[in-house]
Amino acid sequence: MKKERKPHQFIVKPYYPGGPKAMRKFISENLKYPEEALQNGIEGHVMIIIDINHKGKVIKTKIKQSLGYGCDKEADRICRLMRFKLDQVVRKGRTIFHKTIRIGFKIPKQKKKVKKVVTKIKYHISKKGESPNNPPSYHYTIKL
Repeated sequence: MKKERKPHQFIVKPYYPGGPKAMRKFISENLKYPEEALQNGIEGHVMIIIDINHKGKVIKTKIKQSLGYGCDKEADRICRLMRFKLDQVVRKGRTIFHKTIRIGFKIPKQKKKVKKVVTKIKYHISKKGESPNNPPSYHYTIKL
């Protein structure tokens, strides 16, 4: 008769579905660079401590390292959108987990807008023997 093995840890920690790579992708897709930080050229990292309840929802956030210029509010917004996963419930307990996340703010590269230039060339060609009142003419438009 085999003895049943106990789990490695008494309290199993929550994790983001897909791992850290999926969490970084989620942050980069949903992050909206604050306008105030963009105007002032602010870049850096915001360290934020989040509290996760027994259902995997973020219930509280606290800024550990601030950047200002609207970046703290944006980091708070992103963290509250996240949902974590717990493999097992801790014996009907309502445990709160704490996790520290670092969210980076880097000014996005702007694409250069190419201005379309339209150049029009008009010229007139007349043939010998044509009447001067109604000569044949050609018009060309060249778009670059």
